[in-house]
Amino acid sequence: MAWLILVLAGLLEVVGVTAIKRVTDGHWRSGLAIIVVGFSASLALLNLAMREIDLGVAYATFTGIGAVGSALIGMWLWGESHRPLRIAFLGLIVCAVVGLKLVA
Repeated sequence: MAWLILVLAGLLEVVGVTAIKRVTDGHWRSGLAIIVVGFSASLALLNLAMREIDLGVAYATFTGIGAVGSALIGMWLWGESHRPLRIAFLGLIVCAVVGLKLVA
């Protein structure tokens, strides 16, 4: 269950980061509300997950989900670079997170 909570925490981090883009695009009220809710819920769930998952593994997974998820959302919604090397490095982040899970 802790791993499911951790994945949800990472996904909510993506929501918060996406809301930052919303603020920079001029929708500061709704964006700020989503930032506060997204990051607050994300950190609360990270706290719960870290009761059963080691700090290093939990935080690396959390930030990995956030980094990869945010990059993919940027590519999908805002036309950010789809260069193969960028995608390959995102894949390395995923491999590192999976590797940490396997050895934890």
